[in-house]
Amino acid sequence: MESKYVHVKKNLLEQILSGKYAINDKLPTESELMAQYHVSRYTARRAVGELENENYVYRIQGGGIFVSDWLAKDSGQLKNKMIGVITTHLANYIFPNIITGIDRTLSKNGYSILLSNTQNNPEKERQAIVKMMENDLSGLIIEPTQSAVNKVNFDLYERLEIGKLPVIFINAHYDELSLPFIEMNDESGEEQITDYLFKNHHKHVLGVFKTDDLQGIHRMNGFIKSCQKHSASSYLSEVVMYTTGDDMQQIFKRVEQILLREDRPTAIACYNDQLAIQLIALIKTLGLSVPTDVSVVGFDNYQLSEFTDPSLTTINHLKEQLGRAAGSMILDMINHKDVKSITYPPELIIRRSVLDLK
Repeated sequence: MESKYVHVKKNLLEQILSGKYAINDKLPTESELMAQYHVSRYTARRAVGELENENYVYRIQGGGIFVSDWLAKDSGQLKNKMIGVITTHLANYIFPNIITGIDRTLSKNGYSILLSNTQNNPEKERQAIVKMMENDLSGLIIEPTQSAVNKVNFDLYERLEIGKLPVIFINAHYDELSLPFIEMNDESGEEQITDYLFKNHHKHVLGVFKTDDLQGIHRMNGFIKSCQKHSASSYLSEVVMYTTGDDMQQIFKRVEQILLREDRPTAIACYNDQLAIQLIALIKTLGLSVPTDVSVVGFDNYQLSEFTDPSLTTINHLKEQLGRAAGSMILDMINHKDVKSITYPPELIIRRSVLDLK
């Protein structure tokens, strides 16, 4: 259990970092802090004293406590060679490859990485960003959490944008911010793989997409664009949407109900390979065959997708290459070089999970 002064300090620091207290704003007095947090004068004074020692606040004798220009602190000298990396996951799916790419590039240049996993939870993301901002980092690489719906932490992103710390986004970005990014062209990739289904004479395609992150939104938009392009043959197509907090068993039940209909879809376009592999297993439990009865396509070229039965047609995600590029970009920013955002074009990988219905 954290001590009372640490609790007070953390709360004040988050309010400073988030911009609730701007530079040169006056903080509550010691007496006001005592009343607000139900602590002694000694505790309030100790919390403020540590913030003062860390150059987040300054005192004016007889005038009070004010917020320092903390965005400029240590701008000329970096105390360590540590890069923060915040992702929605760490140990599963494509993330180990991305992190490996980042680490290989940075370690060759004498930098280490400080990892944080948000588990796609906005509250955990906020805690991670604040913690990273407290550390004396050389740079920060962020994969946004629930990027299609989560603007809860946008205030912190805006603080990072105007600060001096080099920051980049991976896998998704916000158009409202000028921070550079590296990502796949998700919309174009999904459009391409859905086009492939229509070229193989499928007319009833089910799209299953996660819609609380921008990757999922862009992929769903690509699916819809392809359906619009092939309107003469895609009019039976439909979409199932889900979000991080949804019970996936209920989503699978919904897909199962669709597959048990007489007019079941002949193909399923999935948000990613992980979902595609799960749906292939579901299809088999219903006594159906992939691709004879239902074709399935994924996205990301997850390493297991090549070894499923049947092997999965997918769009390649340049996982380790993206990580290496992120490492190189953050190093360039540290060295005050100009950088440009990168969007990788899609690459369709054709395997055995799609049947031509001609």
